[in-house]
Amino acid sequence: RTHLCISDYKVVLVDKTKENDFIYLDPPYNPVSATARFTGYTDSGFTDGDQRDLSQVFMKLNDRGCKILLSNSDTPYIRELYKDFSGYIHQVDALRSINSNSLKRTGHKELFISNYSI
Repeated sequence: RTHLCISDYKVVLVDKTKENDFIYLDPPYNPVSATARFTGYTDSGFTDGDQRDLSQVFMKLNDRGCKILLSNSDTPYIRELYKDFSGYIHQVDALRSINSNSLKRTGHKELFISNYSI
């Protein structure tokens, strides 16, 4: 019962999901500094506007009764976008296995944001 398709994530999530579906969202993370420039897997990147659009999709999925788990960087912008779910925001330690400076591979914080108790 698996379906593969090529489409914009918004179309797939809004048109193909139903109540009680579990959805894990792992978007390009919001940059935590001016030098953190990786914001996407395509030339067009993943902007603050794209992050806002994703949060609106998260809200629609929540209203539909889906169970959602999203990971992202721990930035004020991301916390603001998901403030309605503040009771379900968990900060976790993250290890970066790729960094030119091995001392900068630890000490990172990420967020797990859900609409249910983890």
